[in-house]
Amino acid sequence: MVFDNAAKRRALKALLLLLPLFALLTLSTSLWESAFGPLFPRLEQLVYPLASFPLLVGEHLLLVGLSSGAAILIGITLGILVTRPWGRDLLPAASSLASMGQTFPPVAVLALAVPVVGFGFAPTFIALFLYGLLPILANTISGMESLDDGILEAARGMGMTRSQCLFRVELPLAAPVILAGVRISTVINTGTAALGATIGAGGLGKPIIAGLIGDNPAYILEGAILVALLAIIIDTILGMVSVARVEGV
Repeated sequence: MVFDNAAKRRALKALLLLLPLFALLTLSTSLWESAFGPLFPRLEQLVYPLASFPLLVGEHLLLVGLSSGAAILIGITLGILVTRPWGRDLLPAASSLASMGQTFPPVAVLALAVPVVGFGFAPTFIALFLYGLLPILANTISGMESLDDGILEAARGMGMTRSQCLFRVELPLAAPVILAGVRISTVINTGTAALGATIGAGGLGKPIIAGLIGDNPAYILEGAILVALLAIIIDTILGMVSVARVEGV
């Protein structure tokens, strides 16, 4: 467990540095002006003016949280179902369905969803959900399928029912692999959610899109830096959860 403890310490130190930095950049417009003033002296407007950064961060987190939450719920549930003896016939279909979500880029999913559900939150949610489903489903299947048959036989020999085996043995042992899929999916969604601003979904993509349209690199950097920091923070937190879960196992 030496490696795990060292990894936790490094992650905690990184988090203690990143969280105050992110909060400072989110709350302080004067910091952006001080940083970008010398870099872009010809720009009249240095800070994105149409919405506050705390509001944009909240919109971004809501979009990522709901889409990733749905992907986690459906991905893990579907992964469990297709690894049951009665559900194995559905395993190829489930894998193919999830793979299709990654085959189509999010922009293409947005373009297809907008005529059906309109602009804003809904098509972005659909795109992020489909794009984030595969890593969770694939890792759930991999984690459940990699368990030693001897352990399961021992659990059944102790008189455990199938439900008890699932919740007390299979899921705890497969949890590190499943959490790795959740981590990948959530971090991907955090970055990809910026695309939702192109169809009015809000979030930290707004300054990026406004900067591209108005040829304002300051806006682009503000949105990109905050999205990158948010993705790193979420990745660090989920990494700490994964390490703690491995230690628990």
